[in-house]
Amino acid sequence: MPLALLALAISAFAIGTTEFVPTGLLPEIAADFGVDIPAAGLLISGYALGVFVGAPLLTAAATRLRRKPVLLALLGLFVIGNIGSALAPDYPTMMTSRIVASLCHGAFFGVGSVVAAGLVAPTRRAAAIAMMFTGLTLSNVLGVPLGTLVGQAYGWRATFWVVAALGVAGAVGVLALVPDRPADPAADLRAELSAFRRPQVWLALGMTALGFGGMFASFTYVAPLMVDVAGFPAGALTWLVLLFGAGLVVGNLLGARAADRALMPTIVVSIAALAVVLAAFTVTVRSPVPAAVTLFLLGVAAFATVPGLQTRVLDAAGTAGTLASAVNIGVFNLGNAVGAWLGGLVIAAGLGFPAANAVGAAMAVGGLAVAVVALVLDRRSTLVTA
Repeated sequence: MPLALLALAISAFAIGTTEFVPTGLLPEIAADFGVDIPAAGLLISGYALGVFVGAPLLTAAATRLRRKPVLLALLGLFVIGNIGSALAPDYPTMMTSRIVASLCHGAFFGVGSVVAAGLVAPTRRAAAIAMMFTGLTLSNVLGVPLGTLVGQAYGWRATFWVVAALGVAGAVGVLALVPDRPADPAADLRAELSAFRRPQVWLALGMTALGFGGMFASFTYVAPLMVDVAGFPAGALTWLVLLFGAGLVVGNLLGARAADRALMPTIVVSIAALAVVLAAFTVTVRSPVPAAVTLFLLGVAAFATVPGLQTRVLDAAGTAGTLASAVNIGVFNLGNAVGAWLGGLVIAAGLGFPAANAVGAAMAVGGLAVAVVALVLDRRSTLVTA
C-alpha cells in the first residue's frame, strides 16, 4: 500500500479521537463550565450535527479544487477547532470550537476516500479505503481511552492539545506523501449533484443509514447494557470497549478484503451478520461471557460493512463521486444519531436496555432489504446490457 495512505490514516485517527473523546471527560468538562452532564454531552451531538451539515457544504465548495490542498485546508480547520476547544473560556465557545472542528470530518473522509481509491489499482479500492478507515477504528481502540487518561491526569484541555498535535502530524504527512495531482477539469458542482439522480446512489445511502446506524442503537448504551444487565463491574468497561474496538479493526480488514472480491454480496452478508448479532445480543447480554463475545462480534460485523458501503457509493456515483462520498460520511453520522435516538425511545418507554439491541437489529434488517433491492437492480441492469 502507498505511504500516502498512512498519512490519511493518521489524520483519520486524530479526527476519530476528537469525535468521541469527550465521553470519558464529561464530568470534568461539565464542572469546569458549570453545566450539567447532559449539557456537556451535547458537545458530542453538536459535533455530529456539524459533520452532517459540513460534509456536503464544504465538499461542494471544493469541487473544482485540487484534492491535496483541500485535505490540508480541512486539517487546518480541524486543528483550529481543537485549539479553540483547549482554550475555550466558556461553554458557548467550546461548542463553537467543536462545531468548527467537526466541519472538516465528513469532507475529509469523503475527499480522502476518493484520494485513497485513486492511489491503487481498481481491484484494491476497498482495501485502500479500509486502510484510511483503520485510523478511525484505532481511534476508538486507542485514541479515546488514551485521551481520557491524559485528560484525567493533566486536565481535559490537555487532551485537546494532544489531538490538535495529531492533526498537525496528519497534515505534515499529507503534505509530504499525498501526490498533488491536477484537479479534474470536468468536475463541477452540477456534475457532482447529477450523481444524486441515480437511484443506486440513494440506495447506497439508505444501506449506510440503516445498516450501520443499527449498531449505534445498541452501542450508545453499552455501559448500562454491560454493567446493569450483563453484570460486569463498572471498572470492566475499559477493557470491554477495547474488546469492541478490536472487533472494529478485524471487521474493517475482513470487510475490505471481501469487498474487493465481491462488493454487493459482501455488503449483503455483512449487514445480515450485523442484524443476527444484534438480535442475539438481546439474549446474550444477560450473561457476562456471552455478552462479551457478542460485543466483540458486534464490532466485527459493524465495521465489516464500512469499506463496502463507502466503495459502493463511489461506484454508484461514477465519475462524480466526491460529493456523494462526503454525503455518505454525513449519513453514517445521521444513522448513528437516529439509532441512538430510537434506542433511547424504547428504553424510556420501559422496555429495558436489551430492547435497544432489538431496535438495532430492526434497523439492520431495513438496511439489508435496501441492499437486496440494490443487488436485484444491479443484476437486472446487467441482463439488459447483455
